[in-house]
Amino acid sequence: MTQPPHPSAEPVNAQKSRTGLHRLWHATRYSLHGLRAGWAEPAFRQEALAALVLLPSACWLGQNWMEVALLAGSVVLLMVVELLNTGIEAAIDRIGPEWHALSKRAKDMGSAAVLLTLLLCLGIWASAIFQRFFHG
Repeated sequence: MTQPPHPSAEPVNAQKSRTGLHRLWHATRYSLHGLRAGWAEPAFRQEALAALVLLPSACWLGQNWMEVALLAGSVVLLMVVELLNTGIEAAIDRIGPEWHALSKRAKDMGSAAVLLTLLLCLGIWASAIFQRFFHG
């Protein structure tokens, strides 16, 4: 009869046993891998390219640091939600290619989150443009 592994046995995920700068280094590498994987997705790539224009524009359009932060933050938030949606889709696709109501629901909700974030971003930018050019 074999004995169960000791609680201090090495974890399945080596990242869990890392600490300090070693953990930070590996976490950063994983994050960069995630950004690279996101870049392979057309929707994220379009948003990232738009961010190259919008983030500097936020500095010009915003009239104080709070407006700049809101404009830039809405763009970054959109990219974050897009990455999360892509992660949800990848996890669902890993489960299997067959159609399932819960899989569809998860994907639809991820897509809805992107849509709501996009509308929020557009609303913030439209308000800032209106304020800057048509109101004052």
